[in-house]
This record gives sequence, C-alpha cells and structure tokens, in this order.
Amino acid sequence: IDKGELVPDQVTTDMLIEEIRKPSDAAGFIFDGYPRTAVQTEALEVIVKKELNDSIDICLSLIVEDSILVERLLKRGEISGRSDDSNVEIIENRIKEYYTKTAEVAELYKQQGKYVEINGVGEINEISEKLFAEVEKISL
Repeated sequence: IDKGELVPDQVTTDMLIEEIRKPSDAAGFIFDGYPRTAVQTEALEVIVKKELNDSIDICLSLIVEDSILVERLLKRGEISGRSDDSNVEIIENRIKEYYTKTAEVAELYKQQGKYVEINGVGEINEISEKLFAEVEKISL
C-alpha cells in the first residue's frame, strides 16, 4: 500500500468473506473498492452465489480525471495523515495500477451489461443522487 500497489487478492478476498458472514439485516451489499482485479471479480461472483445465494446486479464506476484524483488524494492525505495519500509518486502509481488491473473489472462487467459510469466530479449531493438513481433502477 505504501508504494501505491494493491493488497494481494487473497488477503482482500478473505476479508470480504469474513465481513459477509457477519450477521446482518441488510437487504443487500455495496462493495466499495472491491473487486479491483479480474481475479477478485471472479472470486466475488463465486462468493456472492455461495455465501448469499445471489448475484452481482451492477458495477458503478465514478469517472474522474487523473489530475483531480491526485489533487483529492493529496488533500485526503493532509487530513488523514495516510502516507500513501501524501506522495504524488505513490498516488500516480496507484492510478497506473488502476489502469493496468482495475480497468479489467470494468470490461468484465461491461460484457455482462452491468457496468455504469457516473461522472465523479461535482457536488457530493449531485453525485450521490446519480449513484442512488442507478441503484434504484435495479431495486424495482
């Protein structure tokens, strides 16, 4: 993480399974930041089917220009003190990791007709409304 690289697939997958198995009265799940690789995407499909007897309905992707991402993460680094959010080189490496690994996730969900892009620039309330509207479409 300190280098801007992803946590190994198995580590994050095991953490996810542990969370899903906790008692909950939730009507569904939102996986934020998972899956980030094609391997995790395949694992998630299996986990959701096996553990929840369900399937993935939608993949929402917030689209933001790289320069804005760098700016946002540096600001978050100032507030949180996270070392991986305080160094431009690390942030740029994370963006590179996204383009080489996480973009595959988008392709997999595009092929299934489950991928939706949302403009991630603007007021938080506006972006939230767009996200909620997409989730409501599948909840009907």
